[in-house]
Formats: sequence, C-alpha cells, structure tokens
Amino acid sequence: MTFQPGQPVRVKRDFPELRGPCHIRTPHYLRGLDGTIERPLGSFANPEDLAFARPAAKVPLYHVRFDQPSLFNEGAKGDTLLVEIFEHWLEAR
Repeated sequence: MTFQPGQPVRVKRDFPELRGPCHIRTPHYLRGLDGTIERPLGSFANPEDLAFARPAAKVPLYHVRFDQPSLFNEGAKGDTLLVEIFEHWLEAR
C-alpha cells in the first residue's frame, strides 16, 4: 500500500476512454480532484483488465473521502462522499 489513512491525494486527470475501448471504475466527476485516504481496503485483481479477460495484477484499493459541498455545490460543511478508488488512479498531493 502506497497511501496511508489521512494522506491527501489527487485523482489522476486522465480519460483513457478517449483513446479506445476500456473499462473504468473511477467516476468522471472526481478526476483531477483532491481527496483524503480514509483507509486501505486490500489488494484486488484490476477490474480494468478483468473486463477484457486479460491477466489482472492485484492492485491496492482505498476508500477516499471527498468534501461534498465542493463537489456538488450543495450540502453542509462536514458532509463527505466516500468512494472506492484503485491506487493506479491516485497520486500524492
């Protein structure tokens, strides 16, 4: 595991679907945005490879917490969104 609970991260601003067929588990609306590692969830076969029946290496998966008001321009201070994101979609801030 590369990231630790409480560590700030950024979701990579990448759009591989523009380069050809792919299977992505990272929401578009989070790409390029900052969040905080809530906790590691373990390592799992990469679903982006499994979707195409390719060999799939195990990749760490994290719960990443985002501030809800800044994402959707609604909600109260302290409201958050918790999303599962694979490590290869995250970068340290």
